[in-house]
Amino acid sequence: MKTLEELRLVAGAARSCNALAVPRASYYRWRRPAAPRATERRRPPRALAPSEQQQMLALLDSPRFIDAAPREVYATLLDEGAYLCSPRTMYRLLAQRGEVRERRDQLRHPQYQKPELLATGPNQVWSWDITKLLGPQKWTYFYLYVLLDIFSRYVVGWLLAHRESAVLARQLLEASLAKEGVAPGQVIVHSDRGGPMTSKTVAQLYADLGVIQSLSRPHVSNDNPYSEAHFKTLKYRPGFPERFGSIQDARARCRDFFAWYNLEHRHSGIGLITPHALHRGHHHEILAARRAVLDTARDRHPDRFVLGRPRLPVVPTAAWINPPTPTTQTVLAAQ
Repeated sequence: MKTLEELRLVAGAARSCNALAVPRASYYRWRRPAAPRATERRRPPRALAPSEQQQMLALLDSPRFIDAAPREVYATLLDEGAYLCSPRTMYRLLAQRGEVRERRDQLRHPQYQKPELLATGPNQVWSWDITKLLGPQKWTYFYLYVLLDIFSRYVVGWLLAHRESAVLARQLLEASLAKEGVAPGQVIVHSDRGGPMTSKTVAQLYADLGVIQSLSRPHVSNDNPYSEAHFKTLKYRPGFPERFGSIQDARARCRDFFAWYNLEHRHSGIGLITPHALHRGHHHEILAARRAVLDTARDRHPDRFVLGRPRLPVVPTAAWINPPTPTTQTVLAAQ
């Protein structure tokens, strides 16, 4: 509009608006000063006088009507041949004094904070969950506990049992923390809100070992994506049986799977590096060796690499559960 105002001094308003494709009505509206807004709302002429409002409030707060709904008060007064105001006006007067609320003692769901966790290295954020494996008969299950490092995708501990148990969960957590040599305050352990995860036994272990606990929101599947994806890899593995004949059979199968997963599985989420290599910091040598192989192949047959030097899959430098935002108080793992 400033450019249009300068051009108007030379060519006039109509020509300037046509040249700049600006509607003349918009230009004139811009030049017109805004009308001042009223600072206070004018009192409606039909509103109750202040003395009438005080009389109505005193009546509603009287011992006679203190526990009665405004519609009951309205009907009672009509039966007595009196009319002071409508039920809606009674509600409005009570709302101005903060005296209108839900009287029934209803359950209100608490507001759960969205977990926002960031890991820039191993043993900063662990995710753990429990999944069911079908047993030999219908309605029989084995329960697989898995602790997963979200940065390296390395399984730091697992356990298979006949039941969900806070005591077993504590044993698994305690053994995994000792095996990894985790210092107090170093790792955040994230899980859903299952019984073992929220038990006093596990909470006491967290307090004793200086572990920070993080919990998913109820009914929000993407608050624990790493464990869910890992269980899918387990159950979609070729040869994974629909049912297990015994817990010994299931343990043998899981033992083979976790050995393959940690040591041999080239994980697409971490640049086709095995979880063990990334967790232990061996990935730099592996990437350098891959780089040398590709460069040798390109030097031997440069015509086959029409896009130039081949690129290796990128190994991420961070992993997170719900990317942290600058305006949120986020619990970060120890750097």
